Amino acid sequence: MPKTPTLDRRHLLKWSTAGAAGLLVAGRAGAETYPAPSEVDIGHVEGDTVVFDPWRAPADTPSPPPPAPLPPEERVGFALVGLGRLSLEQLLPAFSHCTKAKVVALVSGTPEKLKTVARQYGIDPAACYSYEEFDRIKDNAAIKAVYIVLPNGMHREYTERAAAAGKHVLCEKPMSVNSAEARKMVEACEKASVKLMIAYRIQYEGYNLRLAEFVRGQRFGRLVGMSSTNVQTVAEDGEKQWRHKKAMSGGGALPDIGLYCLNTARFLTGEEPVEISASLFSPPGDPRFAEVEETVSFTLRFPSNVMVNCLTSYGARDDKHQRLNFATAVADMPNAYSYEGQSLVITSREGNATQKAELRLQVPNQFAAEIDHMATCILEDRRPRTPGEEGVQDHVLMEAIYQAAETGQPVRLAEIDKIDAFRGPPAMVKLD
Repeated sequence: MPKTPTLDRRHLLKWSTAGAAGLLVAGRAGAETYPAPSEVDIGHVEGDTVVFDPWRAPADTPSPPPPAPLPPEERVGFALVGLGRLSLEQLLPAFSHCTKAKVVALVSGTPEKLKTVARQYGIDPAACYSYEEFDRIKDNAAIKAVYIVLPNGMHREYTERAAAAGKHVLCEKPMSVNSAEARKMVEACEKASVKLMIAYRIQYEGYNLRLAEFVRGQRFGRLVGMSSTNVQTVAEDGEKQWRHKKAMSGGGALPDIGLYCLNTARFLTGEEPVEISASLFSPPGDPRFAEVEETVSFTLRFPSNVMVNCLTSYGARDDKHQRLNFATAVADMPNAYSYEGQSLVITSREGNATQKAELRLQVPNQFAAEIDHMATCILEDRRPRTPGEEGVQDHVLMEAIYQAAETGQPVRLAEIDKIDAFRGPPAMVKLD
């Protein structure tokens, strides 16, 4: 049986620049010439990015451009503080999608888990710290920023310690347990001249960004109202979880998942509410809700008179849906606050008929987009899109929601006559 021909160092692939000479393959059977590839196939370089011209006709959606990551040595090094579910299930995998950031250190109170995760992700054991050793990050020049993924009640302490170590801070939401603690975090970072960003991933998620364009550009006329639901269930022995201890969580469903409804409404409109009404319920005798609430319903009225009705609960099957009612269309977004699986359906008039059009976007991993934005702000000395002030404002509004629920009376708030009053410049998230 004849052997399959192989290429070795004597049988090389050579590119010919002489027009029809094309691709020359030298093999045992003699030289063969192939047509030269076009630029559509091989692309070209613009700056530090490889760019391909369209290879499909305009009727087809173009493919997204190839990633253009910074070389590993130029990426911003992060220490991931806390190795719970979010870190292991979402954040560490998301770093593989980042183009400007990398994980260089881990912090955990569980030595065995710390060792295991460090081995899995190739983290130097010398860059693995216990909480007691946390302040030693000051001596690790590879760490430029920390990502704090701890229970809410620990956010202030580790933000202040990171700032004292000269490290920038990306902190999970909610920012803290109340507005007073949140303001202390802002002050600590300002004093240390480090950046503070709150991880509002929805403001970096592609479908919600496109929806914000529709709202702010009045694509379908004035936004009249919005309904927002973020509910899920907790285990029967859920009182053992830190989320059900008020000192650690600051509250129940509202700061944990209801915050998505609140912050997204503010982000989509760019406005701040001027009136809030609310109602709260917890099942009597349920130990899971001895310290924190199960269910909150609240309504926000904005200066433009957009009305937003929100429901959040730990007692209903998982649902993360938002609907926006415009003057000429309805926008439905299932899985609006999920880690993945978003979609956007627009219902509008088409001639004498009603049409439903599903918008399908090629969006980046929302956690990677969020982390890369923080890295960009560090590299370019920019203010984050979601700085500490954004987190403080949400705490102020959540306190107003609790007040409205307790008193049964609407809470009036001073009007803030500025769009994106608490945000930095827009993040450059590519949507295709």
